[in-house]
Amino acid sequence: MAGPAQWTAACMDKEELAAWLRLTLTAGVGNTAARRLLARFGPPQRIFGQPEALLALACTPAQARALAQPPDTLAALLETTWDWLQQGSSESGPARAVITLGDPRYPASLLETEDPPLLLYAMGAPHWLEARRSFAPAASLAMVGSRNPTAQGAENARQFARALREAGLVIVSGLALGIDAAAHEGALDASDLAEPPSSPPTIAVVGTGLDRVYPRRNLDLARRIAARGLLVSEYPLGTPPLAANFPKRNRIISGLSQGTLVVEAALASGSLITARTAVEQGRDVFAIPGSIHSPQSRGCHALIRQGAKLVESAQDVLEELRLPGSTAAAGNAGAAEPLQADTAACPAESALLQALGFDPMGIDALVARTGMDTAALQVELLTLELDGRVARLAGGLFQRLERT
Repeated sequence: MAGPAQWTAACMDKEELAAWLRLTLTAGVGNTAARRLLARFGPPQRIFGQPEALLALACTPAQARALAQPPDTLAALLETTWDWLQQGSSESGPARAVITLGDPRYPASLLETEDPPLLLYAMGAPHWLEARRSFAPAASLAMVGSRNPTAQGAENARQFARALREAGLVIVSGLALGIDAAAHEGALDASDLAEPPSSPPTIAVVGTGLDRVYPRRNLDLARRIAARGLLVSEYPLGTPPLAANFPKRNRIISGLSQGTLVVEAALASGSLITARTAVEQGRDVFAIPGSIHSPQSRGCHALIRQGAKLVESAQDVLEELRLPGSTAAAGNAGAAEPLQADTAACPAESALLQALGFDPMGIDALVARTGMDTAALQVELLTLELDGRVARLAGGLFQRLERT
């Protein structure tokens, strides 16, 4: 196995890096034009050696003129990026790489999509960034959803991710708050199938440069992913969290994956953009149904009406993807625990859980349903909350958490 210090030199020298950065920074030259230029002239170093008239055969005259002059920001970005790569040479920290379209590490599944990024910045556990091996294996699943999920939605994401990872899938998501974070955490919680594992537990595709973490609340999670999995971005170092970048990066999340599972989403959720790009890329789309009263379930219900596969357990996903899995681990994820088991142990607790149902509910409504006095009800709710069976929500509401 090559050590981190060897990868940068082996995969890209500073001159080559400068040429790729120049191509991506040139104003008016997007991915499509850049790919035409690469197809016609070869590596970026050759592109910049061509006369303007010849360049104009593969792009517009304005683009050809822009290619003739190095962008003003190139020198600074080159030094920043080169220094960042050298920092990844330390044996104690995560490895770092800039992966181009022609690099053997570039994921084939992403290369086959309509708009693959010219460059991927990657940071993570050293063995996932070895030369001559793609970091994205065939068995992977995107998991996305609301940034403000219900307590049950977040628990579903965590449990499904854990079970699907234990069945061998790599979990791909976007490091956002809510469902994304829960999916990454569930994958990291999973037991590795082999030592060393054959694939990263999770890949986070971010909408900023890899020298930034957004949102800051996920800084610790990002560090844990970098230690065992991978962080990936198409954006240059220093790129701040710009609103337009996050929908655009969704095509990478779905493009790295064989399917996309939407755990919980409102009708206006950005997760539906990921689902749409997955369909356009010929990938499977899955959705977990929820309460008809929950706004956070309406996006999933809309996807199911449009043909997404309704999912009740992780095994449903594995069967659709035709991947071998652990039926013991995956088959139970998302399956409801029988209420009668609680009845034998604690009849009062079971009655309250049945009265609570699966929708958020306030104290007054629970008093009306159960006939319990307020003080006794609050004691029972606290007991259930400490046991992990009930979550306390904003606005004085409570929601049942089904164990998976």
